[in-house]
Amino acid sequence: MLRSHRCVSLMLALLGVIVSRVAFAEMPWVRVADDKHGFVLSDSGKPFVPWGFNYDHDEDGRLLEDYWDKEWPKVVEDFQEMKQLGANVVRIHLQFAKFMTNAEKPDEANLDRLGRLVTLAEQTGLYLDITGLACYRKKDVPQWYDDLSERDRWDAQARFWDAVARRCSNSPAIFCYDLMNEPVVSGGTRTDWLGPSLGGTESGYFVQFITLEKSNRPRPQVARQWCRELVTAIRKHDQRHLITVGLVHWSLDRPGMSSGFVPKEIAPELDFIAVHLYPEKGKVNEALEKLSGFAVGKPVIIEETFVLKCSVQEFEQFLDGSRTVANGWIGFYWGTTPEEYRQMKTIRAAFMLSWLEVFQKRAGQNQPESRE
Repeated sequence: MLRSHRCVSLMLALLGVIVSRVAFAEMPWVRVADDKHGFVLSDSGKPFVPWGFNYDHDEDGRLLEDYWDKEWPKVVEDFQEMKQLGANVVRIHLQFAKFMTNAEKPDEANLDRLGRLVTLAEQTGLYLDITGLACYRKKDVPQWYDDLSERDRWDAQARFWDAVARRCSNSPAIFCYDLMNEPVVSGGTRTDWLGPSLGGTESGYFVQFITLEKSNRPRPQVARQWCRELVTAIRKHDQRHLITVGLVHWSLDRPGMSSGFVPKEIAPELDFIAVHLYPEKGKVNEALEKLSGFAVGKPVIIEETFVLKCSVQEFEQFLDGSRTVANGWIGFYWGTTPEEYRQMKTIRAAFMLSWLEVFQKRAGQNQPESRE
């Protein structure tokens, strides 16, 4: 669908530019609360509850770096729309190959574009969850990156974060750095760094391995060492912003499949735990029980969730039940507004409309329960 740039949204975008200096001056930093059960604004100590969107692709499936240069007004409009829907956090996904020209040299042009996006976040009053090292589209992954040894690959990943942290360290609009989307420590021997594509789609390689061989190493220890090295790269330039890693729901130390990123083992390296959890039809209680396993003494954010496998009613039950553990929730927005979905008259449009209506209704209401 070709989307026209609506007059109202463009006017709001212009207004955002006009008040950008005020927004920047007033935008407080976010830190972990003293009781470790959530987040607060640094200037006032008021609770901050992340409630936002993954902005991982647009309505046509294009990744952000595909259009953020030539179609900048679209990005501005999308940010304004997410703000209007009630979001306070936007999770962006940076593709490794767009930010590293080789194993040692960052791409300065895309770092400049990232800086522009950070400024937009400041202008709009939205915090960014910056997720890095993505390889979502396999054909875009350079051969030199695939050919690196484990040691050299980790070093290249550290240089990525070194460059990103250097560029973003002074902005209050950064909520957190997410080291990687759904990393896995190999439990055996592999030849491919990427997991299977979600749904067989071209841009669906969301799971990534940080090792190709287990080599008799305890997997949680490997995961913790990898986290430690990337955190160290960030902290060289940025001592203040929060750091996490986006965990698949099968990361717990339980029988069956596990990512190796056991929450209690990697938590000492991170500021909070981020889990990706999609409740299934008839299994809301099972999802909530699994969520409880990620409560290891640090704040927990459900960094990906959606009405993908259950009804809207069950999803709301999940949101309500998760408040005893979770301190924030991030769903999805793909550049189409509720008003546009209402005009489409398709099953998919009705489905997406129901999700956005739930999001908008609950904005500002989905507070964690007191743990006192």
